[in-house]
Amino acid sequence: MPRRLAAATVLLLLSGAPASANEFERVRPVTNDATRKECGECHMAFQPGLLPAGSWTRIMDGLDDHFGEKASLPPGPAAEIRAYLTGNAAGRGDPALLRITEQRWWLREHGFRPEVWLRKDVLSKANCEACHRDAARGLYDD
Repeated sequence: MPRRLAAATVLLLLSGAPASANEFERVRPVTNDATRKECGECHMAFQPGLLPAGSWTRIMDGLDDHFGEKASLPPGPAAEIRAYLTGNAAGRGDPALLRITEQRWWLREHGFRPEVWLRKDVLSKANCEACHRDAARGLYDD
């Protein structure tokens, strides 16, 4: 490595500038129409990259009791959405957890006082857009 390039690299590292964004701050937006339509009817259509494939599989298997709601789908759209979510899922995370808000990375980023979740403009840990205006586009950086 040329000396000037090496010096510039060291200065960048010492400056405290982040080398890259947290992998969950910028995720690919939802590009599947069936996912946007069906999931987006009740809540923001969450990006597949926010959960591992095992979690998406279990969510799709449990649509009759989808976090307390009946969210059944016709077989065609259900298969399309399942394939999209699992095929574009996060490469890491705990597949035993169904909620994005229970994943270790999410908890690390959202260690707020409990009353934050009770605010009128928030009301739910799943309301990403309350704090991240561009969440639907996969942008979660502050």
